[in-house]
Amino acid sequence: MMETVAANSAGVSSIWELRQIEARPKSRRRLAWERALTALPAAALVLVLLQYKLAPNFKTTSVYRTTDIYTWFISAALACALAYFAASLASRRVYERLTRSAPIYTAVALLFLGYDRLTLKSGVLPLPYFPWPDKVLSAMYEDRVMLLDCVKNSLVLLFSGYLTGAAAGLVTGITAGLNKTVLYWVSPLIKVLGPIPSTTWVPIVLILATSLFGGSVFLIALGVWYPVTMTSLNGIQNIRPANFEVARTMGAGRLRLIFKVAIPSAMPHIFQGLTQGMSMACAALMVAEMMGVESGLGWYINWQRGWAEFAKMYSAIIVICLTFTFVNAVLTQVKRRALRWQEGGAR
Repeated sequence: MMETVAANSAGVSSIWELRQIEARPKSRRRLAWERALTALPAAALVLVLLQYKLAPNFKTTSVYRTTDIYTWFISAALACALAYFAASLASRRVYERLTRSAPIYTAVALLFLGYDRLTLKSGVLPLPYFPWPDKVLSAMYEDRVMLLDCVKNSLVLLFSGYLTGAAAGLVTGITAGLNKTVLYWVSPLIKVLGPIPSTTWVPIVLILATSLFGGSVFLIALGVWYPVTMTSLNGIQNIRPANFEVARTMGAGRLRLIFKVAIPSAMPHIFQGLTQGMSMACAALMVAEMMGVESGLGWYINWQRGWAEFAKMYSAIIVICLTFTFVNAVLTQVKRRALRWQEGGAR
């Protein structure tokens, strides 16, 4: 007990000392270094642009033809970096945020610089397997209509499976957590289906499914069902019995206990399962779309790979990354809004 108190005291002391150190005025050398750090992303983007425009290409044949799309892309990124840097001069908050993120932005710019050098400028990574950035962006622009249609179809399939699996997982996990009889019958099913990846059932789905869309929804839903079920079940089981007793004392009925006590208390666990389920759904989506659906980003990748159109294939991969990043960002915002009471309590 005394050791815990001493450790806690040491921790508080360390935090206090850290705040005192951060509050101290910084030296001129330190301030100059941080200011230079905030300018690095813009400087790196200037290097990327200069190399692309001035350095000679590996070959001058029609295969190595370039466009202005990459120039516009880097110029737009440079304009954003300069605007961010200018805003950091006027705002302390923006300056601190840029100081933390500048190394990452610089690394991304240098990655573009290095990849362009290894492909278009030197040919170390040969065509057609390694198209340079301008070729990928050009392919993305040329096929933008089809890519947007594939994004729409992928999102429809993704959320059809995700919402189905999440709803089934919530019902299964909550009822099993509240009812021991349901838990008795559900536990073997969880133990059998849980460790098996949903994509294992592809051969059976191809045989039994009446439509490829329905079979794909089933695969995605199955991948989402398990993590949502387990986290919901654990969330319900971890609720203190005293919470239910207090609610019953105040006259709460069974439905009120479920919707006003059990589910709100289990929300942190439930959202953890929903987040894990989204990752499982995105992975299952790619497999589901490659097994025979007629549209979608996974189908597009498989189609372009078959025709050795690697630039279009890479463009679809970039679109997938952007799409899934956006979907996860939306889910994170929903989670923060739903659990804002928890964040407020932590402060």
